[in-house]
Amino acid sequence: MFPQLNRGRSFLLAGSIPTSQKQRRYPFKGISWQSQGIIKYLLFLSCLVISITNLYPASAHKVEISTDVGGTLHIEPNDNPRAGEPTQAWFALTRRGGKVIPLEQCNCRLAVYAQPYADGEPALLEPSLEPVAAERYQGIPGADIIFPKPGIYELQLNGKPTSGERFKPFEFKFEVTVAAGSTDNSRTLRDVNGNLVESESQNLPLSLWAIALPILGFIGILVVVLQSMRGGRE
Repeated sequence: MFPQLNRGRSFLLAGSIPTSQKQRRYPFKGISWQSQGIIKYLLFLSCLVISITNLYPASAHKVEISTDVGGTLHIEPNDNPRAGEPTQAWFALTRRGGKVIPLEQCNCRLAVYAQPYADGEPALLEPSLEPVAAERYQGIPGADIIFPKPGIYELQLNGKPTSGERFKPFEFKFEVTVAAGSTDNSRTLRDVNGNLVESESQNLPLSLWAIALPILGFIGILVVVLQSMRGGRE
C-alpha cells in the first residue's frame, strides 16, 4: 500500500542528496565534509601563522631597567648585526613616567665587550655616542659599531644626569649575538671566543627559517591527518 510514499521515505532515510552530487559539492574525492573542514581550518591556521611571522620578523627590541631609568636597545638592521659590517645601535632611554632622556641630558658612555670577559678587563670597543632620531624618539644616544668577528658581545651603557636633570645613575648590559658577515661566506670563520663557526653560505637567514618552519609544520600535520583518514576508511 502506498508504494510511492514508501519509496519517498526510503529516499529520505538514505539522504536527500545523491552521492554524485556530494562528490561534486566537495572537491576532495573520497574525503568526508568533516575532514575537509579540518583541512580548511589547518590551512587557515597556517596562513595566520605565516602572516604574523612576516609582520614581526625580528622586531623584539632588548629592554632593561636600572634604578628609575628604562633602556631599549635596537640594532640596525633588524636586530641582526653581522661581523665586519657597519651597524647602528641606538638606546631609547626613558625615566619613570615615560619621559624620554635625550643624549644632551645624560653623560653616557658605551663599552663593547667580547663574551666571556673578566672583571677589570678593558673594553674591546668604546664607540662614541651621537644624538640620533629613531622611530618616535629624537636626540637619543646612538653609535656606529663594527663588530670584528661573529660571536656573543655585551654592550654596556653607563649614564648619569647632567646638571639640573633628575634621574639616578644607571647601567645597562645588553647581550648581542653577531652573525658572520656576507664578505666571509666562502671561508671558515672563528668567533670572538676562538670557536669555529659555519660560513654564511651554509646558514639560511633567520627570516627564511621563520617562514619555512610554519610551512613545514603545516605539511607534517596535513600528512598525519590524511593518513589517519585513510586508515579510518580502510
